[in-house]
Amino acid sequence: MKKALPVIACLACFFAGAQEKNNYVKPTDTLVLQKLGNWQDIKFGLLMHWGTYSQWGIVESWSICPEDEGWTQRRGPYAADYFGYKKAYENLQITFNPTKFDAGKWADAAADAGMKYVVFTTKHHDGFCMFDTKQTDYKITSAKTPFSKDPRSNVTKEVFDAFRKKGFLVGAYFSKPDWHSDNYWWPYFPPKDRNVNYDPKKYPDRWSAFKQYTYNQIEELVTGYGKVDILWLDGGWVRPFTSIDKSVDWQRTIPYDQDIDMAKIAGMARTHQPGLLVVDRSVGGEFENYQTPEQQVPGKPLDYPWETCLTMGDSWSYVPNDHYKSSNQLVHLLIKIVSRGGNFLLNVGPSPEGDWSDTAYSRLKEIGAWMKVNGEAIYNSRPIAPYEKDNLVYTQAKDVKVKYAFLLSDDKNDVVDIPARIAIDASLVTSKTKVTIMGDKRACKLQWDNGQPYIILPLTVKLFITKYALVFKLID
Repeated sequence: MKKALPVIACLACFFAGAQEKNNYVKPTDTLVLQKLGNWQDIKFGLLMHWGTYSQWGIVESWSICPEDEGWTQRRGPYAADYFGYKKAYENLQITFNPTKFDAGKWADAAADAGMKYVVFTTKHHDGFCMFDTKQTDYKITSAKTPFSKDPRSNVTKEVFDAFRKKGFLVGAYFSKPDWHSDNYWWPYFPPKDRNVNYDPKKYPDRWSAFKQYTYNQIEELVTGYGKVDILWLDGGWVRPFTSIDKSVDWQRTIPYDQDIDMAKIAGMARTHQPGLLVVDRSVGGEFENYQTPEQQVPGKPLDYPWETCLTMGDSWSYVPNDHYKSSNQLVHLLIKIVSRGGNFLLNVGPSPEGDWSDTAYSRLKEIGAWMKVNGEAIYNSRPIAPYEKDNLVYTQAKDVKVKYAFLLSDDKNDVVDIPARIAIDASLVTSKTKVTIMGDKRACKLQWDNGQPYIILPLTVKLFITKYALVFKLID
């Protein structure tokens, strides 16, 4: 995952529409289908990018990638020398000591916000493991890392256990590429870009060793950390050469076949975790059980399961004084994503001390207050045309007898401006439709004017201060 766009540019692209793919393969495993359906009903999740890189406040692992992109720029006293910079970056291990880490506090805040699943970075592209792997010493539980002396040092286990206790589905983010592994970036050659720096076909034993390393680490995660529901695999350039889509810019630069045998990995993982959802991001096919448009919201429903993964701030990982999206923006994003049939995976980056910013907690608390009143219109919902029209966004319940209309506030104003009457799409109501407001049992009137239905609110409702979105419940 790369650095998010500056917030103004990012907001401009949110609703431009995610690139639609046509290579989705529906799972056939009944347990996978059952879990996928459950996942599609819970709608709202938490993603966390956290590692040693938080100490420098940089873009996750990307500054050690020798590519000339905006998100890979090196800064600071080591920037002029790539190899000196990489060594200093790897030495962040010896100062990483997040003593304020409290997984239970995070789980409480996420649950209060109405989130129902979590995806945590067990390993990013830099190869630093936030779990007690036996495959490398480049990990948070190593004696080289100060936090290893803390009883909470196996951070992934702490996170999974705390969120599972709150009833969350648990997901393991895992990077397929590993820029610390000698079998991915072989020290014999300098790395050229994000890809493996040797030809796997020319050096099959070395690539085989990397495949085994990857297999072993994933097996550790699905056997030693309790019930795992989602294996969320990032680093889509590690893929079979035959799966490359030449119409996608970054895929055209993949020089080698980097097949790590997903059939073997998924088969093993599901032996230990029946029904496990596997998300081999951007690769498509049978091992991408749902797709993950990044920092985007499709303009219309997609014909496969999907989630938008998106940052609360401008960056995926911790950056001092990051600019956070408002609660108004975040609630609107949740509503619009769900109206298109997707899930919203909202990212928060913990600090080097092991906590979130006060702003992140505040945003989740405000979202949670709105969800406590209106969550019925979010969870277990389905898209219904016209999805969004004028200032109204629509969803429907699974039984299709109940529909919901969200009257959004202005983008720059938290409080909903409630007009005297509200035009609603005529396809969603009849003369017999009953209309109420979520959180208020009083009925609204439906008034028809030249074939156009309008919702007429009780006079006192217009005096309410309603933040973010006022939700109407339409019962046939």
